[in-house]
Parts: sequence; structure tokens; C-alpha cells
Amino acid sequence: MPDNNATPDATDLLDCLTPLISRKAWVIAQLGQSLDGRIATESGHSHYINGHESLVHLHRLRALCDAVIIGAGTASADNPQLTVRHVSGANPVRVVLDPRGRVPPALTLFQDDATLTLHLVGPEISLPAPAPHVRRQSLPLTANGQFSPAAVIAHLKALGYARILVEGGGVTVSQFIEAGVVERLHLLVAPLLIGSGRPGLTMTPIDTLATALRPRARRFACGDDTLFDLCLRGTDTA
Repeated sequence: MPDNNATPDATDLLDCLTPLISRKAWVIAQLGQSLDGRIATESGHSHYINGHESLVHLHRLRALCDAVIIGAGTASADNPQLTVRHVSGANPVRVVLDPRGRVPPALTLFQDDATLTLHLVGPEISLPAPAPHVRRQSLPLTANGQFSPAAVIAHLKALGYARILVEGGGVTVSQFIEAGVVERLHLLVAPLLIGSGRPGLTMTPIDTLATALRPRARRFACGDDTLFDLCLRGTDTA
């Protein structure tokens, strides 16, 4: 039953997150970008394109998921914590996709034991033993030297991680969407024009708009930003 005493903001928040709260398993991706589709400047500066409310929303997604995925480039460039600092909840397992074993061992993910870090590397990678809170596991690579997104998701689900957030960066999110393993995308758009820089989504070029993705979309205010909740596949309910 809806709470008639709830504020409009609380009602919107519940409406936005119900498709995640009501289901036991899902894969969602998140990107924050400018109006012109940039997630960073040419030099890689991205703090902060989106506002504080969008950061809180990201932390809510982390609190709802079992595991959060980032690629090697994002791990190295941003040195994120991937914890739930702005909301209540448990920290998710942090998953670093590092097929060539190039992520620096001094990063916070490998030093801070606030939660488990799963370090996925290619089969031929040999590295020094990690810290106790880091589990290094090997996955096969595709012909282009990357992990198959479907194989990553299957591996995580086999470990018991059913709710999965693909957080970044743009290349990783794009690969997982193009592989068809992402059910929803939360795209947070800031009222900002950068004019150049790194694009959010970059996928295989298409010839006509007939083959473009046309997801069902809902819009929510998120401070000064706009949150687009895009249903890429599946249903909106449990």
C-alpha cells in the first residue's frame, strides 16, 4: 500500500527502486554524464560531472547489490573505494576486471579491507600474492584479449552474487550492454556541456536507426540532474 504521508521525493525514490528491491536477481549498469554524453574531459577529469544527489543514488545502488563491477581503466584512473558511505547498508563485493593484470597493487581496492575485493585476471597472469581481503581468480579471455561479459556474470552468479551493478567505466558498461547481459541502465545526466572528452557509451556502429536500442524509459529528478531509468530487457516487475 502506498504511504499517503510520504513526500513526493520519497514516492519517486520508491518508484525508481522498486524494480530492484522487488527482485532477487538482476544486472544493472550506471553511468553519469553531461548533456552531450561525456563522462570525463580529454585529460580524464570527471570529479564531479554529476551532483551530490546522483552520488547518493549511486551509493543506494551499491547498497542494493551483491557485487559491483569496474574495469581496469576506471580502477587505475579513479582509485575508487566502491563502498556505501552516503547511505545505510552493507558494502558490496568489489569486482575488478583486469585481464592483463595491469591494475596497480597500491590502489585502495587492494589495500582497504572494508569489504571483499574479487580480482579477475587472465589465465596466464602471474602476480604477487594479494592481501587477505582480495581473492584473485582467473577467467578465460576472448579472441580480443577481454573477458566475455556473459562469462563474468555467470561466474559471479555461481559464487552467489545475484544482484550485480556494472558501475564503470564507459567502455565496460558499453561492452556489457552490447553483450545483452544488462537488464537496466540508470543514466544520470547533468545540465552541463563539456564539448569534448570521453564518451559515455561507445558500441559497434550501426547503419540505420532501425537497429538502435529503444528501451522503455522513465525519468526522475535527481537534484539538478535527470535520472533516466532504462529497461533494456526483461520486465519492470518481479
